[in-house]
Amino acid sequence: MAVEIHRTVEFSMIDMANVAYYPRIFDLAHKVFEQSWQEMCGVTYPVLVNERRVGFPVVSLSSTFHAPLRYGDVITASVSIASVGTTSLAWRYAFRNQHGDLVWTSEQATVCVDMDTMEKQPIPDDLRPGLNQHLED
Repeated sequence: MAVEIHRTVEFSMIDMANVAYYPRIFDLAHKVFEQSWQEMCGVTYPVLVNERRVGFPVVSLSSTFHAPLRYGDVITASVSIASVGTTSLAWRYAFRNQHGDLVWTSEQATVCVDMDTMEKQPIPDDLRPGLNQHLED
């Protein structure tokens, strides 16, 4: 089951072609990633990183730009989990604009790390039920 998060394309995201500059789309995706933790696992990403010292940096990604994101568009970001491994997660993103048009998709792999050593570690057991609940069918 995907988590849906709504975000607006802000003026600061726009380039000279009057569309969202692609690095800003990845920044938006990371904001959505951070926000999804609360709904998926009942814990905020800042608590994971700052207090529990657990992080999930991206180790690989692929993305497709289907249509431009424009200033003022309201994006519905659907985020789901494609797979849960011992130390890694595969994420799927789909961004649609306010008209329902698919504008961007991405598949990203993250690895669970100890934030003090940056060494990979097993995904904490208490996060697994929430992650598994958001596995794609």
